[in-house]
Amino acid sequence: MLRTEGPALLPVYPPMPVRPVRGHGSWLVDEDGAEWLDAYGGHAVASTGHSHPDVVRAIAEQAGQLLFYSTAVPLPQREALADKLAELCPEPLGRVFLCNSGAEANENALHLARRHTGRQAVVTVRGGWHGRTAATLACTDGARYEEAARRAGVPLSRKVPFDDIAALEAAVDDGVAAVLVEPIQGFAGARDCSLEFLAAARRVCDERGSVLLFDEVQCGVGRCGAFAAAEAVGVTPDALTFAKGLAGGLPIGAVVATPALTESLAVGDLGSTFGGGPVPCAAAVANIAVIERDGLIANAVGVGEHLAQGARALGVRKVSGRGLLLGLHLDGPATEVQRALFARRILTGTATDPRVLRLLPPLSFSFREADLLLAGLREVLA
Repeated sequence: MLRTEGPALLPVYPPMPVRPVRGHGSWLVDEDGAEWLDAYGGHAVASTGHSHPDVVRAIAEQAGQLLFYSTAVPLPQREALADKLAELCPEPLGRVFLCNSGAEANENALHLARRHTGRQAVVTVRGGWHGRTAATLACTDGARYEEAARRAGVPLSRKVPFDDIAALEAAVDDGVAAVLVEPIQGFAGARDCSLEFLAAARRVCDERGSVLLFDEVQCGVGRCGAFAAAEAVGVTPDALTFAKGLAGGLPIGAVVATPALTESLAVGDLGSTFGGGPVPCAAAVANIAVIERDGLIANAVGVGEHLAQGARALGVRKVSGRGLLLGLHLDGPATEVQRALFARRILTGTATDPRVLRLLPPLSFSFREADLLLAGLREVLA
């Protein structure tokens, strides 16, 4: 049965049929005490699993010492996280701005590109999802989002077909500030851009003085083969953005940029009251430590390949994506398969492509849990 939220909340989200009260690892526990296998991960947020004890401990300890102070003062937790992100991203990415969400990170990355180039136009890729703020709506693909951007008076991005190098070369001219691309598109169904397309984006931006931006809000933080998807695909942008899985469940976003893109910034050019607060920064540092200590990037690659092979063995015609951001391309509506899995207490996602079932489990998803998911799929697809 579909569970709804209370009447005071605006009904703008399609709720999954579970009301969780606890979580551990890849599992949610509902109000009746039943356990649900979570292959959705709170939309790729629970990167180290639900309520990882190390992350919870870091949050509690930091909250007990200093719950919050704004960017008006320097904070060691903010500096520690920035240093770690700079260490984990490919050179020359190393200058960090912290904020509160993926949309806010993308908005600031676009601002940096426009400020640096003195240009306004942006080129994006069909199927891309970048957020619901004014500038990101103009870059997100889909009629409803483009109409919202028009109502806000924001010029729409120039959208090129997925993986179309010729269209990209034609779209980027001397008026383009940035090319904004998800190396692995999330909401579109875990579509991984070809390495040739991403390399062409780097070349075209270099030739025409534009800035290359990678939106890694969903595909970053170890999900797709390296901490930054940029490293996994072997193409380094001028800036990339992180968010969802960065702090294991607390709101945080980050822009990681090159010195060349940020060298002219002065005090006041960027800002965020809550960005880089001590508690989410402490959570993110602890979360990253778990990812590194427990080898979760390698686990995501291994379990992801196990899931992909298992899905193909069940007759799934195509599996797209990398690591633990996977799209299962089905012969019929994915929502029907998703609902059948809900009935077996297994959570998965869908995509803008109605025939794609999307998997975004925690990076700690085990081979045993992958087999439970595949067993559920076997029953549903039979």
